[in-house]
Amino acid sequence: MMDVTALGELLIDFVHKGNNEFGSPIMHGNPGGAPCNFLCALASCGEKTAFIGKVGDDAFGHMLKKTLDTHGIDTTGLVIDPSVFTTLAFVTLDETGDRTFSFARKPGADTMLRPDEVRDEQLANTRVFHFGTLSMTNEPARSATKQAVEKARQNGAMITFDPNYRAPLWNSEEEAKEQILWGIRHCDVLKISKEELELVFQQNVEQGAETLLENGVKLAFVTLGKNGVYAKNRQASTTSPAFLELKTVDTTGAGDIFGGSAVYGVLASGKAPETLTEDDLQKICQFANAMAGLSTTRSGGITSVPKKQEAIAYLQQSGLWA
Repeated sequence: MMDVTALGELLIDFVHKGNNEFGSPIMHGNPGGAPCNFLCALASCGEKTAFIGKVGDDAFGHMLKKTLDTHGIDTTGLVIDPSVFTTLAFVTLDETGDRTFSFARKPGADTMLRPDEVRDEQLANTRVFHFGTLSMTNEPARSATKQAVEKARQNGAMITFDPNYRAPLWNSEEEAKEQILWGIRHCDVLKISKEELELVFQQNVEQGAETLLENGVKLAFVTLGKNGVYAKNRQASTTSPAFLELKTVDTTGAGDIFGGSAVYGVLASGKAPETLTEDDLQKICQFANAMAGLSTTRSGGITSVPKKQEAIAYLQQSGLWA
């Protein structure tokens, strides 16, 4: 039995690291993909994790498999397909470490995962099943994702969802909103950004969080960038500030690492997400903010995930935890 299984994209993030002597950009390649960043945070906290997805039978694909293996993430569900190339993302950072994206993905291997390539036994043997919308931009991966979500739910898994909206990958904003709303209505625990919430519901954070609960979400984490996170269930709500004193180098994967760490906090509490108290939510958010914040002090997505003990030590040094 796995603690957490995620389905979605596994790719190479190429990050701009300045220019060479001729003025040409220097790009550093790092393993990435939101679901895998999410899983790495959980694996770092000691959870048993597994990934379902597709890469190409190329140097990048084999490097990515090796990376997941090294981080202790089960790759039984990773399909290596010789007919497509591994997806590549190109990330440009501004002076604050914030990102803009472009993709080599027409098609990319991650979009070509078929429903019949997802193993039923993986969906039947996990406590939590996680997904995002990058696997819902194109067929056949969209059908594979939705079928997997429904099967995992039928088997009693907690469903977690992070839209991870990337405008360049969608045919239209309306299509993206439709698929994000499907995800919201099929999950128990949601991590969503303030901007994504406004995109879907055109509401402020508090109103939007209430609408999320009305749509069936049991626990919502709304990330607020430098303002931290707002968390809400039917029992309580809380806002937890970000750790702005940390020196940001690269924000790639920080939201995913927050999400994985928050789900770890929910699992570690031993409580159903809808029953967590304000104190529970505050502790979970502090831990997830620390994990995400520490990840921004180093480069990459998967490669930037801190150890659980690093976050605990940071919280103790900050005086937030005893």
